[in-house]
Amino acid sequence: MTGTTAGTNATGTDGTDSGSSDATSDPTTDPTTTTSASDTDCEFVCESDIPTDNQCDIWAQDCPDGEKCMPWANDGGGSWNATKCTAVDPQPGQAGDVCTVEGSAVSGVDSCDEGLLCWFVDGETNEGTCLPMCTGSMDAPMCDPGSVCDISNGGVLILCLQTCDPVIVDCDDGLICFPTSTGDGQFICDFDASGPDFGAYKDPCEFINVCDPGLFCANAESVPGCEAAGCCTPFCDINEPTCPDEGLGVQCVPWYGEGETPPPGLEHVGACVIPA
Repeated sequence: MTGTTAGTNATGTDGTDSGSSDATSDPTTDPTTTTSASDTDCEFVCESDIPTDNQCDIWAQDCPDGEKCMPWANDGGGSWNATKCTAVDPQPGQAGDVCTVEGSAVSGVDSCDEGLLCWFVDGETNEGTCLPMCTGSMDAPMCDPGSVCDISNGGVLILCLQTCDPVIVDCDDGLICFPTSTGDGQFICDFDASGPDFGAYKDPCEFINVCDPGLFCANAESVPGCEAAGCCTPFCDINEPTCPDEGLGVQCVPWYGEGETPPPGLEHVGACVIPA
């Protein structure tokens, strides 16, 4: 199924809540997340993809006492692309606490404790929620049970995000369930950037999080009548297959291809597409 996904290389927020930027947002003002691509067979993010101007190691948290290593946008843009040491708040927030960012979500300065990042930031209030960053290493990332490590933006953004089932849509309000950027077969809950007027079946899409809950961004040839680079189409249950436009060749195809082992509990996940 990896060949049918059109929007797996970027995620974002619409500028009102930030974990990442949607297809219509201004990249100079709204934070975006991107995954890395490489022609090599290295796992997750390759060494050549890692920015060379990082001031600290996001995994090792090797800043001086009283400081923490944070992702930020060092070019004045809207995407995390580097790391730097910033002061830990005198009364730092813990995981799940309300937090604030200084300036914007990509400033690298927030009120969360070391090892946490202010995520789901409201662009008007600069308030969000402290989420844990991954521990371990890039080759062996670790998160608490019920979450997985999502590595993006050249390896500077490492977040433990809640796992989910895209068929039953079990994320909290305002979040959607889509595949991780690490290719581990898991699905994660992150910001829904579809908005009230977009994200339905056959709507055009470019990013992974701009389809409504229960849908994903598929390649144009997988959706009948799609005239964009990608269009939204539903997930489905291969044990009880139901899809729109079955008369036009749409079928409930297993998400995991031959030779792929689905994570436990996700064996039923399928996608409503025209089979390749």
